Amino acid sequence: MAITDWHENDRPREKLLRYGAEQLSDAELLAIFLRVGVKGKSAVELSQDLLDHFGSLHQLLTSDEAEFCSAKGLGQAKYVQLRAVLEMSRRHFESGLTKGDAMTQPEAVARLLQHHLGNQNREIFGMILLDQQHHFIQFKPLFTGTLNQASVHAREVVICALEHQAAAVILAHNHPSGDPTPSEADKRLTQQLQQALSLVEVRCLDHIILGDHGRWVSLAQLGVMS
Repeated sequence: MAITDWHENDRPREKLLRYGAEQLSDAELLAIFLRVGVKGKSAVELSQDLLDHFGSLHQLLTSDEAEFCSAKGLGQAKYVQLRAVLEMSRRHFESGLTKGDAMTQPEAVARLLQHHLGNQNREIFGMILLDQQHHFIQFKPLFTGTLNQASVHAREVVICALEHQAAAVILAHNHPSGDPTPSEADKRLTQQLQQALSLVEVRCLDHIILGDHGRWVSLAQLGVMS
């Protein structure tokens, strides 16, 4: 049965307009993005097949171009469209931060970092640059690693903070494994970078590690920051 034959309360677009996007399933949201299905399948049925194929919406969103385009019903045009949507979402979120409250709550920092690091399948280390009032300046990715680690150099971290005239920073990286638990190496690196930044009078407020499914860890909350 085509979606146009469904009751209007069950059609994804009408359901979104009536009840809000948060009431839609992953398959329904993806169906709105796809707009059409394939022969013998509605957009919702195709969307569910794609979610089953990739394993989750997160895995679909983080897939590379080759993997994305190889799936039935997808292609380069959809890949480009998806990347544009994700980038618009990131920019929209950041534009509110530049005028908003100080970045003092780890929960707010983690939400910001999800837009930068949440869709990556490689470990990326970066930092959030802040002004004297701890307002957001920008997020700066610095090092990209393999599946498991990135090599981080204190000199580049300090230079970046000085170049952007940051008064404070929040360190950040993701764990592609999905588990945000900090390793002993993560803790040592945090303390080393905090000491290096203090020499140029830049405060290191926290180090946030992102995992999957919205999980994250604040090393400041764990008492690692001196």
